[in-house]
Amino acid sequence: MSDLGSGDDGMSGSKYNASNMEGSSSRNDFESGKASSAVEQELATKMLQIQSKRFYLDVKQNRRGRFIKVAEIGADGRRSQIYLALSTAAEFRDHLSSFSDYYASLVNRNAGPPNTDNLPEDGKLKSEMMIKDNRRYYLDLKENARGRFLRVSQTITRGGPRSQIALPAQGMIEFRDALTDLLEEFGANDTGFKGDLPEERHMKVDNKNFYFDIGQNNRGVYMRISEVKNNFRTSITIPEKCWLRFRDIFNDYCDKIKKSPDANTADNIVPSTANSLK
Repeated sequence: MSDLGSGDDGMSGSKYNASNMEGSSSRNDFESGKASSAVEQELATKMLQIQSKRFYLDVKQNRRGRFIKVAEIGADGRRSQIYLALSTAAEFRDHLSSFSDYYASLVNRNAGPPNTDNLPEDGKLKSEMMIKDNRRYYLDLKENARGRFLRVSQTITRGGPRSQIALPAQGMIEFRDALTDLLEEFGANDTGFKGDLPEERHMKVDNKNFYFDIGQNNRGVYMRISEVKNNFRTSITIPEKCWLRFRDIFNDYCDKIKKSPDANTADNIVPSTANSLK
């Protein structure tokens, strides 16, 4: 056990032991789905050494979107971890500012070692709660004989183990600043598509090939339509928010052309055998 205590789901091993980290019992919706680890990307990471503990803040992305995995590794190698949606991470950052201000006021009033004589029975000095979809996060600034620390517990309403980390109070500002850096780079918006993106589609017209690919970045979901002829390729990108308008304009042209006496049908369109347009 580390200096101030750790989560109940700790596991021994290094941070880069993926078979332990990704397969732990604290896996939740952010990593659910078939073969999620095969498509998961690590976009950025920060490591903090706070007292005898190491904390890793990893921005990850899978087919469900982006999230932050926070892993705590104690001096004895035990590991605990929680998962935060980007919007939850932003809320957590704001709470860290409030908790650090409260902690500073305690230090100013009570210089010297912690005094446990006047503590509540559960040791809690200040508490907050965050809710995101089916997850609840409990933030408790606590004090025991070894010092003050912030315990962050994550629970899932439909059942499952509780995951938690314990952050030494002296490191709350450093942790907040690291979280802020990641949020400034990747944003705090959860409006991205959460399900599986549709597969690409392909069609051939005369000697041209057209490819329809759906992708996602930090600005949202988009469709890229590419025209390929010999070694020449051009493409346009259409944000998902204007797909309906794009479709309406396209349908309007189709209707007008159909009414023309010289209209040519789509008989020349040859679909490919895989993922073809129907």
